[in-house]
Amino acid sequence: MANIDWNRVSKGVSRENEKMIWRPYGIPTVMDLESTCFHDAPISEPWSEVPQEMIVSVAITGAFFRHDQNPNQPLTTEAILASAREVAAAGASAVHIHVRDDDGYNVLSPERFEAVIQPLHDEFPDVPVDACLVPALDGEWDKMNQVLESGLLDAAPINTTATYVGDSLFVKPTPILLEKTRRILEAGSVPEIAVYTDADVSNADRYLFKSGLLKSGAVWLVLPALPGCSPMENPRQMISGLTRTVEAIRDVDPEAVIMVCAAGRASTYLATLAAVMGLHIRVGMEDTYFKWPHRDDRIESNLEALRLAQQLAEVVGRRVATPSEARAIMGLKERTATAQPAQ
Repeated sequence: MANIDWNRVSKGVSRENEKMIWRPYGIPTVMDLESTCFHDAPISEPWSEVPQEMIVSVAITGAFFRHDQNPNQPLTTEAILASAREVAAAGASAVHIHVRDDDGYNVLSPERFEAVIQPLHDEFPDVPVDACLVPALDGEWDKMNQVLESGLLDAAPINTTATYVGDSLFVKPTPILLEKTRRILEAGSVPEIAVYTDADVSNADRYLFKSGLLKSGAVWLVLPALPGCSPMENPRQMISGLTRTVEAIRDVDPEAVIMVCAAGRASTYLATLAAVMGLHIRVGMEDTYFKWPHRDDRIESNLEALRLAQQLAEVVGRRVATPSEARAIMGLKERTATAQPAQ
């Protein structure tokens, strides 16, 4: 410990007459958070960057996790539909769909997409439905086009990435990226730019915005925190990482609609950060099986994930957007006709 000059301290206390300095110029008001007594202009106003409405999309199953990682994961077409119906009825703003094959692996099947999505449209016509169409196997490009042309989808992600996701190399070659974006637009759906690292934002800028294919006001999905994506192994990484990615998106697309996925270990904490930043969130069993980053509790259902998000919205003073509001925010068309069978 340093040597403190207590004699000098004592003299200073005496010189100040053993009192602090307190000059309450605004009496009778002691403290005002909104104004000052010296002029009539406001000094603090509500944050305009935090909208009241917050889209809460629920991603039902994704492509990654199976029952050995989370025994609650919906894998069959029937289970995926049941879970989607449950969250739509409970107030989800939107629903995001993958379908699985008989062995529980991701598959691009027009028949299975129709079996899940068409009943949702019939029962919940306002609820936006998007789905991942990743043509990774022979013949899946044609199947992707069948799903797009069927009109089942309100939106579909485009992944502007070349990264390792877990132990898998995931690359969207530029010609595929451009052509898929064009086909989503021609089908009357909205492309959602899915970014896993901040470098993916640069790819979107170079190929989608500078080409004129997309314009400001696009929908972005931020999907960090998975192994191989933007690292979020602690709170500091989570805060700085999300802030950097969002700032990069705003530089490219000032009017961007940004939805942050509650992904990886960061899970609900990442969604919380996004909510207080005025962004939208995606929760559910696609992007993580953890409830919280500091514990190993597994998500029990998509309904549970939605309920946590609804509580989160209330805690931060926001409101879960209705499906109609989500459509307006994301620039989605209203549904006026039944989709054509995906054949």
